[in-house]
Amino acid sequence: MRHLLSPPKVMTFSATDPTGGAGLQADILTLASIYCHPISITTAITVQDTTGVELVSPVDSQLLKQQAMTILKDVEVAVFKLGLLGSLENIKAISEILETYPDIPVVLDPIIASGRGDVLMNDSMKKAMIRLIFPQTTLITPNSIEARKLVCYDDEDFESISISESAERLFNLGCKNLLITGGDEKSAAVTNTLYLENGEIIPFESERLIDEYHGSGCTLASSIAGFCAQDYSLKEAVNEAIHFTSLALKNAFNIGHGQLIPDRFHWIFNNSLYEEDEDGDNPTHH
Repeated sequence: MRHLLSPPKVMTFSATDPTGGAGLQADILTLASIYCHPISITTAITVQDTTGVELVSPVDSQLLKQQAMTILKDVEVAVFKLGLLGSLENIKAISEILETYPDIPVVLDPIIASGRGDVLMNDSMKKAMIRLIFPQTTLITPNSIEARKLVCYDDEDFESISISESAERLFNLGCKNLLITGGDEKSAAVTNTLYLENGEIIPFESERLIDEYHGSGCTLASSIAGFCAQDYSLKEAVNEAIHFTSLALKNAFNIGHGQLIPDRFHWIFNNSLYEEDEDGDNPTHH
């Protein structure tokens, strides 16, 4: 049967990840899982596995811009989601796209390095992202290490900066709303803290898991974008996305010798959408 209403459209800018764990593939899986239609703009091609990133090859910035602008003239996009941007030229091109469509909310996952520590953004790219992208972004979702490194002065040890000080400095750089994730902290539970432009600070606490995951930040940011596209308030979208991501991590699976892959379709076998047949063997759709 043909759907009379189409799902909300989210345009995601990111690099490919052939493992399907992070990047563009993670965005697509996540958005599809929460009933959004992903429109995927490739910023770079990567060579990577579940242990780390070996190579990032940016696409031409004009090709990137052509990908996006061609679709935007045809399709009504509800939210932009930005991940790995790939190059200085790409950052400039994406900034121009955002300027052309200022009414579309933007969720930015400011990826500086891989989980292994592979550097994915040099200083000139970081400065351009702060200057050109931050002021146009509705929500920025750095982890606690990224938050510190984004605001660290040249002569400063980034580890000495508190999360609250990082948030204050990020606001001074033009950020409107921040979600600083706490998975890299040493606390017993994970606290993800939402800082809103009205001064409200909202902590979201979740269970700390023992494994390492490939694409947890991508999953969180893209699910926030998806829930925003479905007209959730920012607080509601963040709350729903944290819950969704937590379940995806709890149901993560292993495909290689490195980090686990979040299961973005965890709900299929954990909800009443599926049930065992009379013999208790095979799942049967309701």
